[in-house]
Amino acid sequence: MSITDPNMSDRFTSAMEEIHNKELKTYTDIIDTTAELAQSHRQFVKSAIDTCLKKCKDDDILFETIQTFKKDLERKKVALKEKRQAISEVISEIQEKDMQKEDIIQKIEKLKEEQTKRKELIESQYKANKDRLKNLQKARLVFQDHLGLEVRTILGKTQLVKGEKLQFVFRNINPSDPDSAYVITMGINESGSYQIVSSDPVLKCLPALEKRLQETNNLPAFLANVRKEFISQTRR
Repeated sequence: MSITDPNMSDRFTSAMEEIHNKELKTYTDIIDTTAELAQSHRQFVKSAIDTCLKKCKDDDILFETIQTFKKDLERKKVALKEKRQAISEVISEIQEKDMQKEDIIQKIEKLKEEQTKRKELIESQYKANKDRLKNLQKARLVFQDHLGLEVRTILGKTQLVKGEKLQFVFRNINPSDPDSAYVITMGINESGSYQIVSSDPVLKCLPALEKRLQETNNLPAFLANVRKEFISQTRR
């Protein structure tokens, strides 16, 4: 055809150039599209990486916050435990003080009762001693005026006879020696009863006389019996 048609070669060449241009344009479009996709992909990857990095950073911050909360919670638990222990100790101390208070109150009440009893005992002893003093005065008048009895007040110096004692000095016992003294010493013990300290000369029956005196509280009769025993002893 190129022989018969001299323009065929130009048309072929023109057609090939057109095809080439079209292919080249298509290739160029493909390259441009690929570049755009690559750029878009890079941007996507960068955004994804940035997002992941931000997420990791946020996770780290969240983890640190959680750890801080845990540590703070542990400190609060320890502080709460210490406060509970302190409260328990305070409660125990209060209970102990309440028990001590009750014990003190009971002791005070007991002391009040003991003081009341002691007061009643003192009043009772005072009354009994007052009555005994009257008896002593009566006995003194009777025996001193009629029988030559002398009553002396002495102070005992030993632990056994500590305190004021009375000495009853009898005379006119022995007819051969009327001025000879026969002495009996007595006092009042803590319970308010008469107590014989000694006698000179010694009377063997003195314990029995003392017991009877404590039972009857009759001092004149006791002194009369003692005088009889002294007289009886001189006649033996």
